[in-house]
Amino acid sequence: MSGTLDINSVLEVLRPVQDPELAKSLVELNMIRNIKIDGDEVSFTLVLTTPACPLREFIVEDCQKAVKQLPGVESVKVEVTAETPKQKGLPDRQGIDGVKNILAISSGKGGVGKSTIAVNVAVALAQMGAKVGLLDADIYGPNDPTMLGLTNAQVMVTQGLQGDILEPAFNHGVKLVSMAFLIDKDQPVIWRGPMLNGIIRQFLYQVQWGELDYLIVDMPPGTGDAQLTMVQAVPMAGAIIVTTPQTVALLDARKGLKMFQQLGVSVLGIVENMSYFIPPDMPDKQYDIFGSGGGEKTAAELGVPLLGCVPLEIPLREGGDTGVPIVVGQPDSASARELKAIAQRIAGKVSVAALAVS
Repeated sequence: MSGTLDINSVLEVLRPVQDPELAKSLVELNMIRNIKIDGDEVSFTLVLTTPACPLREFIVEDCQKAVKQLPGVESVKVEVTAETPKQKGLPDRQGIDGVKNILAISSGKGGVGKSTIAVNVAVALAQMGAKVGLLDADIYGPNDPTMLGLTNAQVMVTQGLQGDILEPAFNHGVKLVSMAFLIDKDQPVIWRGPMLNGIIRQFLYQVQWGELDYLIVDMPPGTGDAQLTMVQAVPMAGAIIVTTPQTVALLDARKGLKMFQQLGVSVLGIVENMSYFIPPDMPDKQYDIFGSGGGEKTAAELGVPLLGCVPLEIPLREGGDTGVPIVVGQPDSASARELKAIAQRIAGKVSVAALAVS
């Protein structure tokens, strides 16, 4: 090893250090920048591929250990930032200006808690420093404003070159657009497919989303018009399938998963919601109300990852009703910890997929 302490020697000693998820050298990925040497102190910037990187501390520690091997180095300072890679577009699908990655959170059937997962994952990503939007594509049953505490939000409509532009509502670090903002509280949406197609495209292209790392799309249940419109309109970074351990939910989840795969959208994994019940007066106990192991078995059979298992807790339901997601209201609860871990796993898989084709 050379005894000279300079930028090249720092880069060389860091070259063997890899991003654990990408399995590539940090130096080769251009994640080490702004190296400075001041006497016996070396400082540099570590640019991660997502603010939600679950292995951030380990990567920093590996970098510090590597640089301290150099003669004369007593101190290593690492500034950590993130640049989320942008999903590559497709020639027949129009991306959204400023939006790097579009993710669908979907389910085969209703009632499995898909919106609860979508809202909490979006908020968790925002808490970690990402710029996040949430598109409530469940036009017939738009519940995301309630879950995000935006029931009474007033959205602004401005005139743009291509028509009306909607300014999304904002709370808990997340920008939100929903059909609920455009209709009365008890007004049903009685539309056929073409009208559904039109409003979803408006929510994609006629909303002032600004710069986003992730646009989470809360899909309606099933395999119908909304899913087809979304997949055919924009390049999707991937889909996440939500289910419960119950057999009937898993049967429909398999259909939803296969639909995305047949349409050329990568399925990032399965989330098992309501995995088990934790009684509030007996937090050390758990009950498999809807069965057990179904999500894990289905994921293994279909060859996709199980992203996590979210327990059923009363505060999780309460958070959805009061507009304070559990990752905000009770961040140390079992379900909040699992939801944050799921958000990190999703972000990691998006980065791996985006860099794999770059």
